[in-house]
Amino acid sequence: MHFIKKKTKQKRKDFVKKIKTGNILRVPGAYNPLTAKLIEEIGYDAVYVSGGVMSNDLGYPDIGLTTLNDVSNRSKQIARVTNLPTIVDIDTGFKNCIKTIETFEKNGITAVHIEDQIDQKRCGHLDNKELISQKKMVKKIKDCVKARKDKNFKIIARSDAKSVEGMDKMLDRCKAYIDAGAEIIFPEALANEKEFEIVRKSLDSYLLANMTEFGKSKILDYKVLENLGFNIVIYPVTTQRLAMKSVEDGLRAIFADGHQNNLIGKMQTRKRLYDLVEYEKYNSLDEKIYNFNTEGHE
Repeated sequence: MHFIKKKTKQKRKDFVKKIKTGNILRVPGAYNPLTAKLIEEIGYDAVYVSGGVMSNDLGYPDIGLTTLNDVSNRSKQIARVTNLPTIVDIDTGFKNCIKTIETFEKNGITAVHIEDQIDQKRCGHLDNKELISQKKMVKKIKDCVKARKDKNFKIIARSDAKSVEGMDKMLDRCKAYIDAGAEIIFPEALANEKEFEIVRKSLDSYLLANMTEFGKSKILDYKVLENLGFNIVIYPVTTQRLAMKSVEDGLRAIFADGHQNNLIGKMQTRKRLYDLVEYEKYNSLDEKIYNFNTEGHE
């Protein structure tokens, strides 16, 4: 229905092929399916679905209040409109890692990341995080690996331990997570190039960097991260932040001015929207019913 050419298995194979090239994968966050279509059109390598963004979208803080159904259903909606692989943040695993992996794999997701915080987690760039034991996290990863059916469905292990236990203990945890079957490691809230370099030299796995704004990490150009040996860079909340700032500014202007005439130039046109949702392609389904012509609609 969405005119997507690639099946789930092919998206996963594409992801594996891309990550093996040594070129860093650039992966913006999609807060809705339409954004995922735009990410693909521009030419990015994959789509990311942030747990924090899912929480924010529901009006919650990022403290573990979302459910498996909340995140898996929205992720499915996002993944099905794009030919790109989709990576999803599954927080701490939603109580039952086996059921969680089965659900996301069935829903067409390419990779998920699970973190070593307690269930009442918090944003990775806030202080006073609390971790589960290394032993418990290793069991979660093993359960995730055991539950998957497609070997190209990737399990990413995120560690929030650096700001809680220090760099050395975080690296020890990450090595245990690799031994448990995680093929990609996500070290959260690294501060600068030196810390990214230390992680690269210490771990024998693919690595994911988080370039979120207003956080603890220095924002680095993707080429710098590539040269440091990282394989994936995510921009998890960027699109939501851009959208919400524009929406807030626009609503305030309409409230103050009484009309939106001064904002028209800042809006996506009707024609651009119709192009993005591929309006006229639906004519091919049944020309008696679907006979749209979007020309002349700005």
